Amino acid sequence: MTSGLKRFDGYGVLITGAARGIGAATARRLASEGARVLITDLDATAAERTAAEIPGADHIGCDVADRAQVEAAVARAVERFGTLDVLVNNAFSCSVDAPAFEDESDVTWARDLDITLTGAFRCARAALPHLAASGRGAIVSIGSVNAEADFGNHAYSAAKAGLASLTRTLAGSAAPRGVRVNQVNPGTIRTPGWAGREAALSALGEQVYPLGRVGEPEDIAAAVAFLASRDAAWITGTVLRVDGGLLAVHPEFARVITEADTVDTVETEDAGDS
Repeated sequence: MTSGLKRFDGYGVLITGAARGIGAATARRLASEGARVLITDLDATAAERTAAEIPGADHIGCDVADRAQVEAAVARAVERFGTLDVLVNNAFSCSVDAPAFEDESDVTWARDLDITLTGAFRCARAALPHLAASGRGAIVSIGSVNAEADFGNHAYSAAKAGLASLTRTLAGSAAPRGVRVNQVNPGTIRTPGWAGREAALSALGEQVYPLGRVGEPEDIAAAVAFLASRDAAWITGTVLRVDGGLLAVHPEFARVITEADTVDTVETEDAGDS
């Protein structure tokens, strides 16, 4: 579903981890409002498939753990569109069946933080001069309710909490350059990571979420579109919770979601399964 608005006519947009799920939904939403979108993903083939479905979209393989690849993606967007107005940080890493804290390995901890948090830093660092030059620049990062409650995945939660801190600190330094920086924290979202578990997903929505369902990728895409647009011209440094009322009403249900929800340890997964 789209709004019929055209808030992004002439905009150039770069979205990481955009081959599927929240990233792909966000690409479709912004493109439907006039944006020209660069689909980036660790899986270059999947990025190409998604871009082929979106009019005017381009694609490039990009590992956000690699500074050179990040800078190449930003350069591609500027070359292709003549401008870079919006960066959406969506790529992340999250371990399946996270171990007990004392069993967490240095490798897993470092990987999750490097992709989820430092990856967003690399993208923002490369994009910021172009976002400032556009005169309407915006960064929107996809966080998670994991950053706000005990969901049992220490590395992922720490990375997402760090991302919220980066959002706030970068907002202050980017504001004088005319760039706004915000974040969306989703609850459980119906993404490809839930394939084959529809019954569990439906039960989770009905039993845990106050609004009676889990979120759809389009719910998050709509929030990103708002924060990236001039409708949010006086909003920066904000973390917007989009979780169906979960943490406002039932913060004690964090463990219930942990038991039901796992995601693949791949950057091509979109952030925000919970």
